[in-house]
Amino acid sequence: MVDIRELARRTGVSPATVSRALNDRAEVSPETRRRVLELAEELGYSPNQPARTLVRRRSDMVGLIWDTGYTTQNQRHPFLLDLFVGIKQTLAESGHHLMLVSTADTTAAVDVYVRAARQHSLAGVIMMGVDEAHPAITALVDSGTLCVGIDLPLRRDRTTYVTSDNRTGAASAVRHLFDLGHRAIATITGPMSMLPATERLAGYRSEMARLGLTPDPDHIVHGDFFLASGYDCAARLLALPKPPTAIFAAGDEMAIGALHALADAGLRAPRDVAVVGFDDIEAATLIRPTLTTVAQDRAALGAGAVQALISALDDGGAVQAPLRVATRLVVRGSCGGSP
Repeated sequence: MVDIRELARRTGVSPATVSRALNDRAEVSPETRRRVLELAEELGYSPNQPARTLVRRRSDMVGLIWDTGYTTQNQRHPFLLDLFVGIKQTLAESGHHLMLVSTADTTAAVDVYVRAARQHSLAGVIMMGVDEAHPAITALVDSGTLCVGIDLPLRRDRTTYVTSDNRTGAASAVRHLFDLGHRAIATITGPMSMLPATERLAGYRSEMARLGLTPDPDHIVHGDFFLASGYDCAARLLALPKPPTAIFAAGDEMAIGALHALADAGLRAPRDVAVVGFDDIEAATLIRPTLTTVAQDRAALGAGAVQALISALDDGGAVQAPLRVATRLVVRGSCGGSP
């Protein structure tokens, strides 16, 4: 394997000079730089991350913590997959590299992520789809590593987070259903341990109150953002003595599950019960009726996380305030009407 010492031996200069030439330092003469770069290309030299980090005093490697294990179905949500693509593309455009930080067993040691960040000289870490209360995550956040969460409300030193404007998005869904004449508007929430779920429920409650409506306590049911829970929750709502005429599901998969429950009960949307989701995943346009939903800007969320991290690197580790990305209501066939 060709390394800096081999390049130095062949060009007749010191290893330090080779490093300066490879990193385009001004104190290296143009002729020396040309010789080093030509030989490096000829021999197929590829600098390793630690060496580049030592020379530049800044790593271009960013870690992503996202547990994709089969034991946690939470990580298979299509929304997270879209976010991953957005993060990767934005990092590439900024000249940074992405490393998926994973471990087979995070119960083995609480500092497993801390050690990984130090071993690979990570410039910072982006987190999504993880449990912020997990000891290994808490240890990383407390270690001083630059961390940016997506839908994770990180509020310690050298941390920030990016999320959608969940409250406004939920309110727009309720308001649309109200404008269509619905008054018995139910909601299927996500897990209350997750920021998007609590904010969407808060948006639902505040808009109902603003419109002069008091939700029936039985019309607020808790799901987990996945299809099966949407089906089960909708079935419970339909079985009530006074079922709702409209359902706002805090996630598209749950909304699709609700549409399945309606069909199995011999009902149709929007004729019998209107349904609105949240996310605008690809399946929203593939089902029939197509799903009215609150669209999140996945590209902006991924880009925002990357930009927050890079801005902090450029500013000596000082992170910006949490970023909220705007949402928009997309009206389709599951509730009828127009925005």
